[in-house]
Amino acid sequence: MSGGSKTGGASMSVFERYLTVWVFLCILIGVALGQVLPGVFQAIGRMELARVNIPVGLLIWVMIIPMLLRIDFGALHQVKDHWKGIGVTLFVNWAVKPFSMALLAWIFVRQVFAPYLPADQIDSYVAGLILLAAAPCTAMVFVWSRLSDGDPYFTLSQVALNDTIMIFAFAPIVALLLGMASISVPWDTLFTSVVLYIVIPVILAQLWRKRLLAGGEAQFQRVLAAIGPYSVAALLLTLVLLFAFQGAAILRQPLIIAMLALPILIQVFFNSALAYWLNRAVGEKHNVACPSALIGASNFFELAVAAAISLFGFNSGAALATVVGVLIEVPVMLLVVKVVNSTRGWYERGI
Repeated sequence: MSGGSKTGGASMSVFERYLTVWVFLCILIGVALGQVLPGVFQAIGRMELARVNIPVGLLIWVMIIPMLLRIDFGALHQVKDHWKGIGVTLFVNWAVKPFSMALLAWIFVRQVFAPYLPADQIDSYVAGLILLAAAPCTAMVFVWSRLSDGDPYFTLSQVALNDTIMIFAFAPIVALLLGMASISVPWDTLFTSVVLYIVIPVILAQLWRKRLLAGGEAQFQRVLAAIGPYSVAALLLTLVLLFAFQGAAILRQPLIIAMLALPILIQVFFNSALAYWLNRAVGEKHNVACPSALIGASNFFELAVAAAISLFGFNSGAALATVVGVLIEVPVMLLVVKVVNSTRGWYERGI
């Protein structure tokens, strides 16, 4: 594998660094447009085929495929080189993270904040938080790993393995947790979401990746750089559409975003600390523990947003909850990066 593809050329673009700012702007623009042009957005909301909104489906593909293009599934053979770190990552991502979020959603959404939330949306908020936690980070973890001087081969192999597992485990875990929360989910819609937003994009991205790499690493990196802004633009446009539908609810209760953000924040700090400590306990190197902790804390929020829209609709609490994850992703993850970097001395004294 050539050096340039180790982390997919990961660096933090202006769009990524200021993602929180762009999301705030999308809130303002979306809410304003939703109030001024409600008929336009209602028409967009009706553009569905088999419960899949066509405009959003296309935007999601533009959003996700460039990210999946970075993933080299050929890196799976490297899993054995850091089996302890991979084990910690898989344990936190699949055995802890979705279930801890379901617990936090029950505590905060169903109990602590229930009197202050719209009663008809409480189930939907819980569902959105579960969807967010059930999809481990794919693309942005390359950035977080780079900023923490993480082992690029470990990062690549753990992302490839996580994406492989996600194809098969995302739907069952979501269905299980929503069932435990007494939330009805049509299996056919969930299965359609997995096929549309994981399986097909993965196949297309890998075919495209193979063709690009046949022309050389330099061409591959040029294409990644060229299509990156389209991915972010598609995300922001999707958020404008979402907030146009959510505008009335937000204007009625602007603190909803803060109430949904709290369990997400707790989950990020809990899962990153757990993965970091477990890697130290099993004797993994610091440059493996960092990406392991970071992938356990961040989310594949693009997939979560897409699934929430497909399952519950544009104007659902689930869609809003997943968008809150987008809102806080960058500043919170930069804080986690700072913590793992500043505690390197403590970490290495314990292994």
